[in-house]
Amino acid sequence: MPAPLSLRDLRADCSRCVALCCVALPFAASTDFAFDKPGGVPCRHLRHDDGCGIHAHLRERGFPGCTVFDCFGAGQHVTQGTFEGRSWRDGPEVAGQMFAAFAVARQLHELLWYLTDAQERDATRPLHDDLGRAVDDVRDLADLPADELTGLDVGPHRERVGALLAAASRLVRAPFAGPDRRRADLVGARLAGADLRAADLRGALLLGADLRRADLRDADLLGTDLRGADLSGADLTGSLYLTQPQAAAARGDATTLLPTRVTRPAHWA
Repeated sequence: MPAPLSLRDLRADCSRCVALCCVALPFAASTDFAFDKPGGVPCRHLRHDDGCGIHAHLRERGFPGCTVFDCFGAGQHVTQGTFEGRSWRDGPEVAGQMFAAFAVARQLHELLWYLTDAQERDATRPLHDDLGRAVDDVRDLADLPADELTGLDVGPHRERVGALLAAASRLVRAPFAGPDRRRADLVGARLAGADLRAADLRGALLLGADLRRADLRDADLLGTDLRGADLSGADLTGSLYLTQPQAAAARGDATTLLPTRVTRPAHWA
């Protein structure tokens, strides 16, 4: 039986990875990236020791997109587990398979993040057995050999997990009966001080929204687009399914309250 999944397993540990995100992923010149880079090509700032040459100055140098990316621990899993410490530098055949495996593993590790978030809540106790089985199933998929992992269709597994996450969300939010704003277009919305406790904001577009001092406790934020949203003074205590990339893409300050599993972004005031 595998060891219990810990939050540490789902946090990126770049020291145990071979800079997969800096090579495998493409990006285009934009406000997030200073230049174009095709997938499978090392970023020009990548050093030979797999470190980033401008890591301490990414935002000032035009790469805020790098600061909001999170592999959920998939990078070290693929490097140390799937490929047993090998590197994409070992040759194009290894590189191609490694990049494909990383793309699939990241999706699986993101699902594990959501599942463990749901599993750790007292309100979801009626679903704990189902959530535990789902965690084991997704972990087994992430542990597949490289040739099987790269050919895996994550879609059906995502649907099954999604239904379970929705059920967990209903249990957590039930006592507060928050508003249903699933997939709502709230781009630039003026929601300062809004009561959004236990709201269902799954898939909602909150780009550039004013959420200062908003009450987002126990809100479902699965897939919510928070890019540029102002969370200064907002209370996100207990919010469901919030990820590090979502927080990093938003703006906040020292008075913003976050779930314990999400670290305050370094670039927040």
